[in-house]
Amino acid sequence: MPPRRNGKYKLPVPLPEGKVLDDVEGKQWVLGKMIGSGGFGLIYLAFPANKPDRDAKHVIKVEYQENGPLFSELKFYQRAAKKDCIKKWIERKGLDYLGIPLFYGSGLTDFKGKSYRFMVMERLGIDLQKISDQNGTFKKSTVLHLGIRMLDVLEYIHENEYVHGDIKAANLLLGYKNPDRVYLADYGLSYRYCPNGNHKQYQENPRKGHNGTIEFTSLDAHKGVALSRRSDVEILGYCMLRWSCGKLPWEQNLTDPVAVQTAKTNLLDELPGSVLKWARSGSSCCEIAEFLACVHSLAYDEKPNYQTLKKILNPGGIPLGPLEFSTEGQRVRVYSPPNKKVDSQKTATKQVSQMQDKLTQKVHSDRSAESFATWRREQNQDRLSGSRNSEAAQVDSQKTATKQVSQMQDKLTQKVHSDRSAESFATWRREQNQDRLSGSRNSEAAQEGRKRRQKYRESSELLNEINTFPPKSSYVQFPNSFYEPYQNFTNQDIISKSRSPPWYTCTSPNGTGVTDLESSTGLWPAISQFTLSEEAKADVYYYGFIILFLLILVCLALYVL
Repeated sequence: MPPRRNGKYKLPVPLPEGKVLDDVEGKQWVLGKMIGSGGFGLIYLAFPANKPDRDAKHVIKVEYQENGPLFSELKFYQRAAKKDCIKKWIERKGLDYLGIPLFYGSGLTDFKGKSYRFMVMERLGIDLQKISDQNGTFKKSTVLHLGIRMLDVLEYIHENEYVHGDIKAANLLLGYKNPDRVYLADYGLSYRYCPNGNHKQYQENPRKGHNGTIEFTSLDAHKGVALSRRSDVEILGYCMLRWSCGKLPWEQNLTDPVAVQTAKTNLLDELPGSVLKWARSGSSCCEIAEFLACVHSLAYDEKPNYQTLKKILNPGGIPLGPLEFSTEGQRVRVYSPPNKKVDSQKTATKQVSQMQDKLTQKVHSDRSAESFATWRREQNQDRLSGSRNSEAAQVDSQKTATKQVSQMQDKLTQKVHSDRSAESFATWRREQNQDRLSGSRNSEAAQEGRKRRQKYRESSELLNEINTFPPKSSYVQFPNSFYEPYQNFTNQDIISKSRSPPWYTCTSPNGTGVTDLESSTGLWPAISQFTLSEEAKADVYYYGFIILFLLILVCLALYVL
C-alpha cells in the first residue's frame, strides 16, 4: 500500500553497520558504512551476504516506510526500469549504454520499533554538482555531450509512461567503474504522466505550484500543472545553460518563486537573443538557444522529437567521445589588456573583424549559400562604412569596438533562425504540425499553442487579402474594412435610371442620363425645372403613369357597363 503524501518527510535514524537485510526475493544484503544522505533517506554501501567484498559494488537507500519518495522510485524501477527492458532498449537503439542505474532488489526491515523501506542499487561515483563546485563551468563539448546522454535516458523513461521531474547536476553521477559514463539517478519525484496510455490533462493548480528544484523546474511546475514530457526537456535546457554559463538569470531571486517564474517566461519569450546575451564573453550558446526554442514550441501533451533535439546539440553527427570536465581552453579571449591604450581605429576594427569571423562559424550549417552570401555582403558593407571615419573614431575607439561587437551579436542573433531556407523551414514546420496534430487535438493547452503559433500567419494572410482589393473612386479605402463600398445615392444617374421607364431614357451631350420630357422644349419642362427638384420630378412621373393607368381601367369598366 503506498504511503500517504504528507509533503514533509523525516530522515530515518541510522541503521547499524553490519546489519543484514532480507529483500522480497530472499536475498540477503549486508550494510556497510553510510556514505551519504538525500533529502529523505540515507545511503549505505552494501554487498551480498554470500559474497563479502571490501570494495562494495552496491548501495542501499533507506527511508522510513511511510515516506513517499523511495516508494515512488521503487515503483518506477519495478514498472519501467527492469534489467531486461533496459538491455533490449540499448540493442534496439544501438547505444553503448543507457544512463539509468541498475536495480537489484528491495524490501522492508525493522529497527527500534520503526519500519524501514530499502532498495538495492548499482554503486555510482561522484555527482556533477561536486565537479561543478570545483570547476565552475564545463566545456561546451561536455555540456552538449551531457545533453545528448540525458535525451537518451528521457526518451526511454518517457516511452515507459514516466517523467523524471528533477534533473540537476546533483542527480547526475559518473560511473564507479566507468567514470566516462554519466547516469541520471534519484527517481523519487518521478511521475507517471500517461497511465495506461491516457495522458494527464492540462490543469493549473496554484496550491501545487513551484514544485521541484526552484532553479531548474519547468513553467508547468511553477503553475501547479502535472509534469509532462516537455517539462523534462525544458529542465534539461536550463541545466545546460547553467553548466555552460556558470549561473542562471534568476539565481538572485531563488527565495521568490514568482520572480523566478517570471524570469523564465521572459527568457523563453525572447529566444534566442536572451540566451546569447546571457552567455559569457567569448563563449557560444547557440545550440542551447535553439534547443530551448524547440522545447518552448511543444504542446503540453506533445511528444518531443528526440532525434531533432540531438541534432541541434550535435549538428555534425560526430560520435560522442569520453566526458571531459576540464575547463582549460574553454574561454575565447577577445579583449584588450586593461592598461593598454588603443592607438588607432585599425586595432578596434581588427578586433571587430575577429569577433565577426568567430561568431560566423556559430551560425547553423543549414543556412543556404545564397542567404549566407547576402549576409556576408552586408557585413562587408558595415565594415567599410565603419572604417571611413577612422580619424573621428580614434578618440573613443575602444568604446566603438565594444559597441560594434554588441551590435554584431544582436544581428547574428536575429539571423540564427531567420536565414533558414524556406524549403527546410517549411519541411520542419510540416513535421512539427503532423506530430502536433497526432497527439494534441483534444488538449486545451495544445489548442492555445496552435492559436499562438498561427497568429502571425493569419495576420499576414489578412494583410495580403486587403492589399488585393481593387481601388474604388467613389469611396475612401479603409484597409481594415470588409464592408461593401459606400454608394453615393445622391447621384442623378441612379435616381433617374432606377425609376424612369427604359424607353424614355436617352443620353445628353454632356453624358448625363435624362428623360425625353427633360430633353424636349416647351412650357412643361420649363415649369418642372423651375418648381420641382429632380427627385420630385421622378415621383411625379411615376405616380402620373399610375393615375393614367387607373383612369384607363375606369373608362374600360364604364364602357363595358
